Amino acid sequence: MATKRDYYDVLDVPKSATAEEIKKAYRQKALQYHPDKNPGNKEAEEKFKEAAEAYEVLSDENKRARYDQFGHAGMSGSASGGFSGGMSMEDIFSQFGDIFGGHFGGFGGFGGFGGTQRGRRTSRGSDLRVKVKLTLKEILYGVEKKIKVKKYISCSHCNGNGSEGGNSVSTCPTCNGSGVVTRVANTILGQMQTSSTCPTCNGDGKSITKKCAHCNGEGIVRDEEVISIQIPAGVAEGMQLSLSGKGNAARRGGVNGDLLVVVEEEEDPDLIRDGDDVIFNLFLSFPMAALGGTVEVPTIEGVAKVKIEPGTQPGKVLRLRNKGLPPVNGYGRGDQLIHVNVYVPENLTDKERESLKQLKNSTNFAPTKAEQKRAFNRFKRMFD
Repeated sequence: MATKRDYYDVLDVPKSATAEEIKKAYRQKALQYHPDKNPGNKEAEEKFKEAAEAYEVLSDENKRARYDQFGHAGMSGSASGGFSGGMSMEDIFSQFGDIFGGHFGGFGGFGGFGGTQRGRRTSRGSDLRVKVKLTLKEILYGVEKKIKVKKYISCSHCNGNGSEGGNSVSTCPTCNGSGVVTRVANTILGQMQTSSTCPTCNGDGKSITKKCAHCNGEGIVRDEEVISIQIPAGVAEGMQLSLSGKGNAARRGGVNGDLLVVVEEEEDPDLIRDGDDVIFNLFLSFPMAALGGTVEVPTIEGVAKVKIEPGTQPGKVLRLRNKGLPPVNGYGRGDQLIHVNVYVPENLTDKERESLKQLKNSTNFAPTKAEQKRAFNRFKRMFD
């Protein structure tokens, strides 16, 4: 699969571009690669769709914020990117035609795609939002989740067009199926032509002679659907993925909404996440810290053995390389940091107490001035 280009590069705008600058840049690209100006040119058609994809993300404040933080992985349930690629030319014209002033048929009279059908209004289903809980191990490798979603789906009895049997539909007599009506008025400046949504069919271009009894002519019904979500590795708490076309179905065959998946991290019983690193608090007994040895510590993938050097001090940080999490839009892994603490028991047996009394006055168990100074400097650096 080809690597997606950066959306800002597609529109030739900097990351600091304003909404108006992004809109202007998209208009220029769409005019440049419009199929009517490039008939039969597949490369121009792909660039036209690519520009629409970039604008669909960057023109939306929330989607742009996710893209700036997570890249293409933040726009989809897979690492491949956000735009589904399933939108047809008509979908693009319907969704973004307003930035060209009027319906898309007013693009300049080009042929090919430039018929009056572009004035037809296409409804869009609403977006849905769900939350998915993930463990650190699932975040480490990425995971496929299957969830059951209550949503509006296309009515199977009328194939989504709202008519009984799916065939009780005729062309709107007022607009002849275009979805718009055009009026010409004589003014002192000459003839002025205006276009507006057809009042008879509300822009659908169709007239239903008999409504479907199952959906009451809406073309959609309430049901459940099991949806598979591919979560990429390295996602973080609050990150939002977008599955295009998996939201509510639209009335009478419009464009489906999106399914927005919000990531929630399950609290790990042993590890704390810090970006791409994970942290473990290790408690050593005084004999282990003084004499050294080997201990086992939990990791995301299981258990690791760690060597404790003799004389290990409280506050020391040990590092396990590449035992953390991967970045969501990059390579490699973070580390696991082990913060060493020395456990002081609160309850002692008589025998233990006598043993410690014998060591209490030993100069070997009291820090020297130099050791106190080094400990103070380590503590001071925590507040720098």
